[in-house]
Amino acid sequence: CRRALRGVKASFLKLGISLPSRAGSRLQGTAGIPRRSRRRRKSVAIAYEAGQGDGAEPRAARWEPRDWREQLERIREMRRSRDAPVDEMGVQKCYDSSAPPQVMRYQVLLALMLSSQTKDQVTSAAMLRLRRRGLTVDAVLQMDDETLGQIIYPVGFWRNKVKYIKQTTAILKQKYGGDIPSTVEELVQLPGVGPKMAHLAMHIAWDSVAGIAVDTHVHRISNRLKWVKKETKHPEETRVALEDWLPRDLWKEINWLLVGFGQQTCLPVNPRCSQCLNQDICPAAKRL
Repeated sequence: CRRALRGVKASFLKLGISLPSRAGSRLQGTAGIPRRSRRRRKSVAIAYEAGQGDGAEPRAARWEPRDWREQLERIREMRRSRDAPVDEMGVQKCYDSSAPPQVMRYQVLLALMLSSQTKDQVTSAAMLRLRRRGLTVDAVLQMDDETLGQIIYPVGFWRNKVKYIKQTTAILKQKYGGDIPSTVEELVQLPGVGPKMAHLAMHIAWDSVAGIAVDTHVHRISNRLKWVKKETKHPEETRVALEDWLPRDLWKEINWLLVGFGQQTCLPVNPRCSQCLNQDICPAAKRL
């Protein structure tokens, strides 16, 4: 059979007819017609951009709360007068702006430590008394605990705060040359300093936005407005939830806005929903 095939091939060559090579095809019925390749072509998956291609599904958009932009604009409108306690006696008003930068930053941190679970009015008065005594790292270290307690009373948990202030001030003197740390990670390692204080210290003392400062007002209002994907139990949970979707250029503003709003309108008990511009689009509003 092979000899006959070679003979046929030789005859075709004498007539000037070329046959396909063995690698390309084999004779099938009529000479010179290649057999269709049995090798399967690899299927290539085509990745479409959102909105392109037949049947392509758009990429999942990042979650964000319903109506949040309109709610935010209305809160800005309600806060336009800047007459809440946080505006007039908040931490940003408690330090000596004419002091050397290092002293100013120390005073910011102390004001934040005193402000925990304390009304702005009480914190402001305590800071004023401290500044009259000379509020520097060295001055506080030279002050005995009893005197410091008498000065800061009646801030909340004043006995614990005396201990934390003395411990933190000693660390600042020994480790940071009398200045305060410039990162959230280092600030929260100081006795009596929590995440909210650390983020506010970064905002006010270092003019750096490292995250959202979440206190009880921000925590409460974020849950009432449904600015968190699911209900949060603690301020730190709320901070993480907010930072996941809120544009970064709003991080510094949001604490100031919501704290004042919480002090004047969205109160912890008996919120003044009838006076709130967001009454019609707030999930927690008490509609009359």
